[in-house]
Amino acid sequence: MEIKKYKLDGSENGVVSLPDELFAKECDGADVVIYEVVKAYLANQRQGTSSVKNRSEVQGSRKKLFRQKGTGNARPGDRKTPIRRGGGRAFGPQPKDWSVRVPKKLKRLALKLALSDLVKKDGLLVIEDIKFEAPSTKKAKDIVAGLGNGRKKLVIFDSSDANLVKSFSNITDVSTDRADTLYAYQVLNADNMLITESGLKKVIEVFGS
Repeated sequence: MEIKKYKLDGSENGVVSLPDELFAKECDGADVVIYEVVKAYLANQRQGTSSVKNRSEVQGSRKKLFRQKGTGNARPGDRKTPIRRGGGRAFGPQPKDWSVRVPKKLKRLALKLALSDLVKKDGLLVIEDIKFEAPSTKKAKDIVAGLGNGRKKLVIFDSSDANLVKSFSNITDVSTDRADTLYAYQVLNADNMLITESGLKKVIEVFGS
């Protein structure tokens, strides 16, 4: 498979070959694979830190507030009872681990399916390598505006570059990542993926097998 390669100004600059194993992957039950991996990814983003104090954790006296009978009031408990203001909460949320383990092969298969779907939709654009001497949001905007016609764009580099990350991070609906940490949810959540030539080589090297 071959797709067009672009310069940073948006003009065409030849073609580049893509391995079918990574960019033309098909399998039975592809929707199920994608669903399970995306569901696990979203679950793993949950911090699970929601917490409230129950009756035993609230600070206060455990002494009965007034006598059981003869006052005309309801039967009282102590100040920490859940029915009183400032008391503990009954059956409230407690810290929980929402993480889900997904087999490495399944995650890799989901990524291949996501990349293949992106190629079918003409959403993958291979561009020449980007190098900024200093952060420049203006230059980054010019690159993104001239490439791809989708709203959400994902820019992939071969390695972490502080100047590039800072340049693209201020642009709405544009995200960046390294080629060796690419995952399916990112690809599915983008209308266009702009990947540098060196980034493409790294993706093929890491995920191609």
